[in-house]
Amino acid sequence: MVDAVLSAARLDVVSVGFAPVKGTRHLPQPSAEFDTDGPIGDRAYCLVDVERREVLKTIRNPTLIAVVARETDNGLEVVLPSGESAVGVPSPTGDQVTCEYWGRPVPLKLTDGPHADLFSRYLGRAVRFARAPRGGVVFGDQVTVVTTASLRDLGSRVDVPDLVAEAGRFRATFVVETDEPYAEESWLGREMTVGSVRLRISIPIPRCGVIDLDPNTGERHGRLLKTLAGYRPVNRAGEPMFGVYARVVGEA
Repeated sequence: MVDAVLSAARLDVVSVGFAPVKGTRHLPQPSAEFDTDGPIGDRAYCLVDVERREVLKTIRNPTLIAVVARETDNGLEVVLPSGESAVGVPSPTGDQVTCEYWGRPVPLKLTDGPHADLFSRYLGRAVRFARAPRGGVVFGDQVTVVTTASLRDLGSRVDVPDLVAEAGRFRATFVVETDEPYAEESWLGREMTVGSVRLRISIPIPRCGVIDLDPNTGERHGRLLKTLAGYRPVNRAGEPMFGVYARVVGEA
């Protein structure tokens, strides 16, 4: 099957996912629109500790994963594990704060609305809700791709036979169907058609401890990172590679 996929340069999509608020639960999306900056709506908002000039990251705030955020007809809805919720359109205050995000300055537009108060109570610390520029609070390229064969191979090594069902751990934009584990690493530099978009595959993704967080609760358990590091290539920081980055280059 992989040979046929490569010759056609087309990948079969299993799921598309993202989170509108950085750090919250990665959700399958019934539909998604893309442009050259990636999926529209992906990590459009983030939480900011203004005093520290800090964007809240998942790895340091794992309980954010238990929060569900989605766009609705009434605006952005945020639901806590307790069921408490807030919904509305975040309105810009006119104030801006610049935070450093993985070594680069990112200008963020602070907003008013019910979301900041809800998150502040949940996290037990004062945070502000901010609109982020497209791709501003994304670590690497705006699109990530993980394959089913690679997930199944890793799952077999940690005795989780249906790791595809927990693909949210890897927060991939696209999960695509393949038969051969790590075939995606043979696509580097190639253009591939995925759903309605054309992607240029760039580099493998270095992984951190986020993949050991439960994709629904944020509780830390599992040994995926350690297992990957035992058999996959690693970067200079010792982070193992799993999945690939990509950029949108056009419509299919």
